[in-house]
Amino acid sequence: MSQNVKIALFIVISVLLVTFTFYGWQITQTPNFQQDKDKDFALLIPEGATYDTVLDSLKKHEVLNDHISFRFMAKLLNYPERVQPGRYILKKNMGNWAALQKLRHGQQDPVRLTFNNVRLKEDLIERIGTRFAFGPQKLGELLRNDSVCQKYGFDTTTIVSMFLPNTYEIFWDTPPQKLLGRMYDEYQKFWTPARLAKAKEINLTPVQVATLASIVEEEQSPKRDERPRIAGMYINRLRTNMPLQADPTIKFALKDFGIKRILINQLSVSSPYNTYRNTGLPPGPIRLAELNSLDAVLNYETHNYTYMCAKADFSGYHAFAENYQDHLINAMNYQNALDQRKILK
Repeated sequence: MSQNVKIALFIVISVLLVTFTFYGWQITQTPNFQQDKDKDFALLIPEGATYDTVLDSLKKHEVLNDHISFRFMAKLLNYPERVQPGRYILKKNMGNWAALQKLRHGQQDPVRLTFNNVRLKEDLIERIGTRFAFGPQKLGELLRNDSVCQKYGFDTTTIVSMFLPNTYEIFWDTPPQKLLGRMYDEYQKFWTPARLAKAKEINLTPVQVATLASIVEEEQSPKRDERPRIAGMYINRLRTNMPLQADPTIKFALKDFGIKRILINQLSVSSPYNTYRNTGLPPGPIRLAELNSLDAVLNYETHNYTYMCAKADFSGYHAFAENYQDHLINAMNYQNALDQRKILK
């Protein structure tokens, strides 16, 4: 073989090597996801999904820039035979190699579950269920099942108190039973021996603390600093078997949370949640109480107040009174303020 032929062969091989190296780099490392989008994409792969299911989802949501290179790389890495369920965040400008390595190894990204401002169990079921593969229906079936609720020490009404408003990281394909187990574990962590001892001191169970905390929070949701004082007032009423007469329980009984002014005829609503007609606590929470509200009850302010009324300045705070006569004055001032603002209901 002549020297010229050797040189020519070397050049050809070098060119081919560079070409294949560049092509290899291009199909593995070149950005191929969400190139024309301004955010990442959450790919949801349900149990039993196939490789074609994944491709259909990527195509439907226009995630891929180059489908051919992705499919070539997927077959090279045997991904069609290794599809795993879960929720995967495919970052903007991600390359095929990084994405497929993540998918084939089942490296899921957890759902950041946050729930607050929830009043009804149905709303809680919808809020949580729509975030996970099991859906609202399966979660609802569990939370309406007597034996399931009893397993955790609750009934179908009080089970909502097991869900403490916070932020949790949970995998999308987690079974609903396992999610309930996680919520119970978090509940147990919150109810430390010290908190249980405080609840016992005021003769309340954890569920009753949650119920009272939900009323306190509804009375004064934005003003956290006043919650211990409100809790103390209600505890004073409970100790004397005086009706709580909490307006938020009337709203809950009527399932009308937009009411701004409770009318006399509404106080007669027939409901175990009507604390104007029934003494003691209602059957369960009227909302998911924040941790701050639970601690406000456990660390309630000691005083002699048994009455309160919203302040006439609409500051969001309350005017407290130790006797009914002083309360009537506070109530009249507030009613006059409502009239001046023409707030009828």
